[in-house]
Amino acid sequence: MASVFTYDPDPPRVSSPWILADDAEGCHGSGAAVTQTGLLSEYGVTRLEAEPQTGPIEYKLHLLLRSRRSYMYMSTVDQKRDRLHAQPGDGSAQYSASPTPATSNQPRQERLQRLTTQLLWRLQQSSPYHASSSREVKAPKLPNGGADADLLDLYGTQIPGLEESQGALYEIGVSDDGSLIGLTRDELDESIATLRVMAASLGCSVTVMRMVIVGDCEWIELADLNDDTTQKPAQVSKQDRLWVAEALITPNTELQHPRPLKDAKSDNESVEGAPLQSATSTPVPGHGKSTTPQLRVTLTGPIASGKSSLLGTLSTGTLDNGRGKSRLSLLKHRHEMASGMTSSIAQELIGYKDKLIFSFSHRNIESWLDIHDYSNNGRLVFMSDSGGHPRYRHTVFRGLMNWAPHWMILCIAADDAEMASRTHDMTAPALDSGDTDLVKAHLDLSLKLDVPLAIVITKLDLASKLSLQKTMTKILAAIRDADRIPKLLQPDQQPRDQLSEIPQADWDKVNGLVENMTGHGDLLKHVPIVFTSVLKGVGIGLVHALLASLPLPPAPMPYGSTGSGMQPEQPRNLFHIDDTFSLPRAFDDSSANLDGVIVSGHVRLGNFSVGQTIVVGPFSSGLALDRVSGPDDQSSPDEHGSPSPHAISLEHVNVAKIDGTPPAATADEWQRGRIVSIRNLRLPVVTLEAGQVGSIGFVFEPNPNELGPLADAPQIRRGMVITTSSMNTPDSEISIQASRGFTAVFDEDAAQFPPPGALVNVLFACVRTAARIADVSTQHSDGASEMREEGSNGQAVGPPLKDGTTKVSLEFIHSRKWAELGSSVIIMANSTQDGSGLQGFVGKITDVAC
Repeated sequence: MASVFTYDPDPPRVSSPWILADDAEGCHGSGAAVTQTGLLSEYGVTRLEAEPQTGPIEYKLHLLLRSRRSYMYMSTVDQKRDRLHAQPGDGSAQYSASPTPATSNQPRQERLQRLTTQLLWRLQQSSPYHASSSREVKAPKLPNGGADADLLDLYGTQIPGLEESQGALYEIGVSDDGSLIGLTRDELDESIATLRVMAASLGCSVTVMRMVIVGDCEWIELADLNDDTTQKPAQVSKQDRLWVAEALITPNTELQHPRPLKDAKSDNESVEGAPLQSATSTPVPGHGKSTTPQLRVTLTGPIASGKSSLLGTLSTGTLDNGRGKSRLSLLKHRHEMASGMTSSIAQELIGYKDKLIFSFSHRNIESWLDIHDYSNNGRLVFMSDSGGHPRYRHTVFRGLMNWAPHWMILCIAADDAEMASRTHDMTAPALDSGDTDLVKAHLDLSLKLDVPLAIVITKLDLASKLSLQKTMTKILAAIRDADRIPKLLQPDQQPRDQLSEIPQADWDKVNGLVENMTGHGDLLKHVPIVFTSVLKGVGIGLVHALLASLPLPPAPMPYGSTGSGMQPEQPRNLFHIDDTFSLPRAFDDSSANLDGVIVSGHVRLGNFSVGQTIVVGPFSSGLALDRVSGPDDQSSPDEHGSPSPHAISLEHVNVAKIDGTPPAATADEWQRGRIVSIRNLRLPVVTLEAGQVGSIGFVFEPNPNELGPLADAPQIRRGMVITTSSMNTPDSEISIQASRGFTAVFDEDAAQFPPPGALVNVLFACVRTAARIADVSTQHSDGASEMREEGSNGQAVGPPLKDGTTKVSLEFIHSRKWAELGSSVIIMANSTQDGSGLQGFVGKITDVAC
């Protein structure tokens, strides 16, 4: 439950047992679109290897939904020329001399359901993602005719994760021990028709890879006497060849990616009078996209404020025992359990619908997929935890910036005043400061950011009245200084355990507050404050009501479209990369030789779909540098976990002194790729919409100017973006441009900023990198600017500055980055006055330098 994205790095490959190991290319590598037919002697085999117990290969003697006919002779079975027939069952290779055909006691629909479930299991064997869901497989419809029946009405919904399966192989006419028994042509066609129905019910298609003649047979049928009922039916001996077929079942990607209307028109022009088909008329198996509203929330706060315990109680319904029981499911590292301090970011998903709570406390929920199902058309809340100790301050900024949260929840312990001495004893050796007030530092940072804020007072059961009064005095004073209005939500002091529904009293309290906030129009103006105790469950219902009712911010829009200056080449589709995972190989024939990557993050603008061509970057100068070097957003930390001025200077001074110029654009700054898989909060989908969090799996496409595929996949870094080229841009050109720096405005006085030439850490979007201050200017009431710069022309760029506003220009040191107009930015100096490491200058980007 602590990981958002989980994959099997090496699922079994789909490899035909008819191909020798030295010549095996796999079914995908062969790319055969035409059925191969021939005699068994052409393959040089007499039998196949025994059927593997696991893996994506299944041997079936037949897939008939009826009993087989009786045979007098089969060359593939060691029997005398007697009347033979198959025994009842599911296709075993046993025969007897009974003269009457056997009948199966298993109903046709039950056998079809059992065969479909078996097919699903084989398909999942070659999928890197195994979904755990309580949903049952939809019962397939019985076929009405032969193999030529129209299957469009039979296509069902793909099981989540099945669209990434590499497929499954069915050897029809083969016994479990590998003996090639064979079927007559009519029985083989009927078996393949049944297989198509099974596959269609799972959203898959069937391709017959090979059909091999393995022998001959003979049987007796009753002759047709043309309505002459006076004579006894004559017995006629018939002979036929025995066939074995190999079929590949794969997810039907054509239904997931319908062609544009103009392509459909060109195909139908040759058919006179044929109506044009709509691009969306084809049924889409699986989840096209998630339509449930999603709220992103980040938990922040100082050490020992109960963030992880609160998230654990909300997501699992487990109350704490005073020793961290409720947060055990969130911890990723052993040292977190030993020290009690969270150092990594953990995410959880909670669903709400009609006051019902859907989390892991629900008995029918086993995974996030079930939460998606139960919360359909309700609300999904994606919550991120973060560290609180100053040595893990980078996780604080990552949680506040990377996922672009809609709301922040600041957790503050009610007994903070009583814990001050104990916290000082724990943090003083690391901070070398006895005046550190982590609560004040987190509170000031949260109020500076342009994100709505709610405060949860935790550990209510441990605080005395005096301690709670001191803590609230500090909080209320900071909120009023920031010109915001606190809204207290008092709990009813009634313990809550295993909440499955939001109490009506809590729902009414929160709804009144939300209506007031919505009517005001400014979500930043009000700050809800809730009092809780995860030990007794007090106030947990209020927090659930708050999460289920908090207003969502407006849909994201391009920053440049709202300001006075337009950003050049503003992309219509933009995905910010926050983390990366390995994708060992692609999931289709055309990209079998291309390396792939899975990245997680959020869609800032537009949407992305499976099969779409994308552009990834910006990469630093030379792909080789990206492959061998570490992430450039990480600098040498000191003993406190933050970049020290000496470490930054030693790391960057040589780079900065080469020519004094920021990094320039390179020919390989952007790389093309193609999306092969998408997940929205673990739910496999075809499209990821703006404002949604998910993961995108893609493969790099070879450079048209180079021969063959890339020798090695470029190194994807946190802070890169995925976008699409402009519609009017040729395929050989990439119009989007990264920036070598930017200009931002701040409300702080210019004297507080480091001087020009100083090296600082800069955070914006998903980027954390080193930069050099180029110039600093202050806007006065008369419109004149007082400049402190190096090499600046002094011209004002972007919208007019307010009186007292400080404008700072920065240049990146390592590589060019994608910076967007209007986005929030934090400048961190190399040292802080309070020792918390959280002091920084928060502003907005007003101009980018390409």
